[in-house]
Amino acid sequence: MHFSKTYAQLLLSLPPELRENAIQYRQLKKLINQVVRELSSLGLSPAVLQELLEYSKNESDELTKKKGKKRSEDGEEFDEDPSASTSAQRHHLPHLVYEVTKDSGRIEPHLRLWVDPPSHSSGSSPHTLDTQEDSLTPRTETDADDEEDQHGYNHGTRPQMSLLWALQRQPWLSANREGRDAVEVPTARISEVLEDDPDPASLDHDHPSFDHDRTPNEVVIPLAADMEFFQTLSTALEGLSAHMATVQSDFVDTLVTLSRTIAHSAHPASSSSNTFHPHSAVTSKPWSISISAKAKSDLYSWREIFQLYVEAEVFESIHELDRGERSVEESENRLKLFAERVTQRGLGDGRKLKLQSSRDALETFLELNVFILNIKKFQFANAEATRKILKKHTKRTSLPPYPLVPRTQSTSLPRVLVQAIGETLLPIIPHLDDYACLICTSIAFKPIRLSCGHLFCVRCLVKMQKRGSGDCPMCRAPCVLQADRSNVDWALLNFMQDWFPIESKEKLQQNEREAAREELEELGLNPDQTCRVM
Repeated sequence: MHFSKTYAQLLLSLPPELRENAIQYRQLKKLINQVVRELSSLGLSPAVLQELLEYSKNESDELTKKKGKKRSEDGEEFDEDPSASTSAQRHHLPHLVYEVTKDSGRIEPHLRLWVDPPSHSSGSSPHTLDTQEDSLTPRTETDADDEEDQHGYNHGTRPQMSLLWALQRQPWLSANREGRDAVEVPTARISEVLEDDPDPASLDHDHPSFDHDRTPNEVVIPLAADMEFFQTLSTALEGLSAHMATVQSDFVDTLVTLSRTIAHSAHPASSSSNTFHPHSAVTSKPWSISISAKAKSDLYSWREIFQLYVEAEVFESIHELDRGERSVEESENRLKLFAERVTQRGLGDGRKLKLQSSRDALETFLELNVFILNIKKFQFANAEATRKILKKHTKRTSLPPYPLVPRTQSTSLPRVLVQAIGETLLPIIPHLDDYACLICTSIAFKPIRLSCGHLFCVRCLVKMQKRGSGDCPMCRAPCVLQADRSNVDWALLNFMQDWFPIESKEKLQQNEREAAREELEELGLNPDQTCRVM
């Protein structure tokens, strides 16, 4: 299937606001055909144009090598007159350069042509030149779709005039040969310059046909169709970039609104329960802390949803083997897998999500991920369309590629949007791994912060003190044996009790069981043996 059909089918699967800002691939293909017809009307078929451009490039490279060789031999700068050094070759083919300027926001491509003027002492008279001109047949390739020229070119009114000789007959051109005048020659054909040029072997060496002291005439040929092509493409890319900036701004606004909704639905116990009481070193004792019942919110449901989302790695991999952005197909499959896991665990309906606002927020969260996937498809399709249309322009016209076309954002927009989710939405629900003890890897409740700054749970530090291990497991600072109740981090204890009530209660009960077991073992009793009444 051709790319144009694939591109059209892909755009049909995207939302209308994205389709309206896509690159118009078929329109640009039609403009390329107009560029080909315009060049053909000037006698510049792709083969002729490629020959001229390659010749000009090789001529410039040869001149550069000669200058470098002269500098290395003489040990000093060598300034060689290009008109004198290349006059022997320039009489065979004119020097042609493709240039693109951007003035006042408009891209203006043109061809700059240098041709040598004939010497007045030439053995060929103007009448002879006219005879030679009329006897030659132009070598031009016409496009199959180019049946008529629309640029002032009339086939039936007068015979074709060689561009080389037409330039010489302009009186105003002779007065400005030392300047750089832009001359529009819409009726001349460049191929006739190649054919009307005399054969070097047939020239009379006693009467050279070119005067090396003369400055070559410079002609600038504007390319209207080529300008329309690049202007259309540039405008489309600039509009696309502006639309993507608007999309990013709207996405961030929606994300902020969603984060507020989830924060309200997944509030901790302290925001709604009258049974929550914060602890402090003044009002509480470390050994008499109890955990109240959890609040009626969707805190744990949203924590589970976000945990599944992070594990799915929908748009970007964090593993060393395949680190980086995922492909469109892989992202689509992983997003589908994430939705299936959410449904299997009962997180998509009223089984675990108690509040209607939470269910609506989950729907919005999934829509944002689908939108990122569409943006990923959209950017890939437009980048591929731009690359292919520029490649087709170079192939069909033989013009050098133009690297200054405005591009979209260098940073991938889907990646920016995914980072916004990770920075704005996911941190709303604290993650258990961020508050785990570095020794037992469970929640560090009751939290003890050593003088070195590292955090551990109270049971692990008590065990280390009983074993006589005085160095911090992380930094080896001798501060474990000096830890006491003054090292309890009360602020973090209240935070854990508020956001992780279930885990904190389980850890507190586990600590009490381990403490009772150790006391029995110290008394010489086996805690696993059942009590028998004799």
